[in-house]
Amino acid sequence: MRGNDGQVNNLILLILCFVAGMLLRRFRRMPDNAPATLNSFIIHVSLPALTLLYIREIHLSGDIVLTALMAWIVFGLSAGFFVLMGRWLKLPRKTTGALIVVGGLGNTSFFGLPMVDAFYGKEGLATAIVADQLGSFFVLSVLGITVAGIYSSGHPTAAQIVKRIAMFPPFISLVIAFLLIPVEYADWFTVLLKRLGDTLAPLALLSVGLQLRLGHIAEHKRNLAFGLGFKLILAPLAIYLLYVQLLGAHGQAMQVTLFEAAMPSMITAAIVASEHDLDPPLANLMVAVGLILSFFTLSGWWYLWSGV
Repeated sequence: MRGNDGQVNNLILLILCFVAGMLLRRFRRMPDNAPATLNSFIIHVSLPALTLLYIREIHLSGDIVLTALMAWIVFGLSAGFFVLMGRWLKLPRKTTGALIVVGGLGNTSFFGLPMVDAFYGKEGLATAIVADQLGSFFVLSVLGITVAGIYSSGHPTAAQIVKRIAMFPPFISLVIAFLLIPVEYADWFTVLLKRLGDTLAPLALLSVGLQLRLGHIAEHKRNLAFGLGFKLILAPLAIYLLYVQLLGAHGQAMQVTLFEAAMPSMITAAIVASEHDLDPPLANLMVAVGLILSFFTLSGWWYLWSGV
């Protein structure tokens, strides 16, 4: 974007990979476990490589704190909004839980990083990684798991939460990346990290396309509309009003933060909701339909925020 042909090409690549995933699933040209395999490679290789490569470019500032806090604020707003919505519409408890978890967590990694790369270039990735690793990942691991447990059955222990965070490969790479900031990378190592990190965009969108399940939208259209309306419109608007209008934040780091706030629902959040039996059809529909709509909503937000 921004008149850069290379970034436009990146966006075209994302769309083609997304469509390719849908076609491969439609014609059964990939095994059923292909998305799990692709996601495992992304989590264990692609995302850690990007973290090691770009986190060293972060300059600690107030913007970094705001970027990290964004996902926590969105999840808090989601909890308040859908609890009230659930009472007003007399929604089943598990449906309310699904809306809180899936509506409150954005796909700031698998979808967000490639989209930031396409719209803002490589220079926006460091901010996006902060939004994902210090924001969305922690929120999912702490608040997401806790809320899912409360709205289903059983409660995760503090030890389980700590272990889940400590053993997550991108988090391990984040800690290592911060420790290595004073160290100058060898040229060959930088090239290696870049080539491994470049696999994230095509593989992530291919995986998303392979997992796309539209199901029976008509049966869930009301709840789906509320869930996507919050995630794609109300949540990023709230962050814009708080960060830009109230706090006066600006610059590219803030543009990327706002852009990440507008991401569609996190795939992993839908998986967590399904594992806790929190209205799985609605959770999966929010991810699938949200991803499709977000190609349009993100373009709109990018245009509106270009002057921030």
